[in-house]
Formats: sequence, structure tokens, C-alpha cells
Amino acid sequence: MIRTIFLLAAISAFNACNNESEKQTTAEADTTLKSIALVLTETEAAEGWIALFDGQTTKGWHKYGGAAVGSAWKIEDGALHLDANQKDNWQIKGGGDIVCDEEFDNFHLKLEWKIDTCGNSGIMFYVHEDTLKYKYPWMTGIEMQVLDNKCHPDAKIIKHRAGDLYDIISATPETVKPALEWNLAEIKCVNGALEFYLNGTKVVTTTLWDDAWKKAVAASKFKEWKDFGTYKKGKIALQDHGNHVWYRNIKIKKL
Repeated sequence: MIRTIFLLAAISAFNACNNESEKQTTAEADTTLKSIALVLTETEAAEGWIALFDGQTTKGWHKYGGAAVGSAWKIEDGALHLDANQKDNWQIKGGGDIVCDEEFDNFHLKLEWKIDTCGNSGIMFYVHEDTLKYKYPWMTGIEMQVLDNKCHPDAKIIKHRAGDLYDIISATPETVKPALEWNLAEIKCVNGALEFYLNGTKVVTTTLWDDAWKKAVAASKFKEWKDFGTYKKGKIALQDHGNHVWYRNIKIKKL
């Protein structure tokens, strides 16, 4: 009888733990869905868009090279903020370039960014993460420039301004907003046909990997990096250039 009572008590406790575990799992799933809903509309979700940033955590991202996202990348009001207040020389303590966990080939990327006064950053794609061969993501990844065109020194260099395909093609027309205002950026690439959009306007059109592309790269600062812009599948990267920068509503659609 006593053994039966103990057995029933154990079963009851086991069921209670299972119920509690199920509640916790359900609560976590609900939180994840609510986070994704901050980024995706129902229509976007139905169309196949994927939230790369849930607005509440850095889940799905890591520091280039495999470490966890550093403490300088902070979540604030649904945005990912690189806090540049603590520096060691020009580098941000707890910063570093970050990349998404997944690789993409044909895609349409959308995100919003804003940059600090006189700030600089960048959005890279087709990043091949192999730190034994490439110390930085820019050694392989193509970049859409993020910049305060009004006062950052790079703004004086053609092909280094906001929206440019960095050091290769200038953005035309210029549609960037002033520092500390949100910009909507889009990068779309299908079988090498590449388009950049900034604030709803197409600003760059080119074709990757053909002879004209190879010639353009050979005339750029990337000519020393033989694998730059050659990978047809890779990761999305957000750059630490030593300045405050914010990103939000980061979403992607596989094409």
C-alpha cells in the first residue's frame, strides 16, 4: 500500500513537471512568435520572409569567427545598437563585426539603419566565414556603405558614400537621410543580378562575377584580395567601424 502511494506520488510529480515544462516551452514559443511579429507582418510571413533579428535578442547572430555577439551590441527599443562609448584605440570593447548564422545565395534583404553623426558602418553579404584564410568579413563580402555623408571623411571619396557598393559603384541618385534618422535599405541578388535600394529608390544595379565585375574589382582597393566578391553563397554581416550605429527590422526572403 505504501509502495503504491509513493508510486502515485511520483507519477503525479512527473506529470506536474511535464506540464510545467510544456507551459515553459509554450511560453518560449509565444515569446518567439511575438518577437518575430515585431519584424514581420502577416503578409510578409505568408510571402516567405524570414526575420533575421527578432528585436529582442541576438539569436541567429554571432561575432565573425564564431564567438558570441559582444556586449557592445545592445538591444534597445527593438533595434540592435552598436554602443561605441567604450573604445580601445579605435576598436570598440565588446564589439566586432557580426554575421548571421545562415548562408544565403539568391535573396532579398531588407533592413533599417541609422548612423551617428560623422559615423561609418556597412552591410556586407556573401561573406565567407573562414578566419584561417580571411581575418575580416570584408575580405570576401560585398558591402553596401552606411555613412553620414555630411561630415564623415569617407563622404569626400567617390564610391564611399552612403548606399554605394563600397569602392566599386556609386549610388545614384543620392537618397540617404541625415545622421540619426532611419534609412530603409534593400539588397537584392538573383543569379548575380544585383540591386541596391535606399529609401525606396534603386541606387545601384550591376552584375556580379562576369568579366566586367572582375575588371571593376581589379580597379578597386579589393584587388589584393583574390577571393573578394567571388562567393555565390554566404552570410550577412553588420560592420563595427568604431561608431554608434543602429539596425532594426532585419528580414530576408530566399529567391
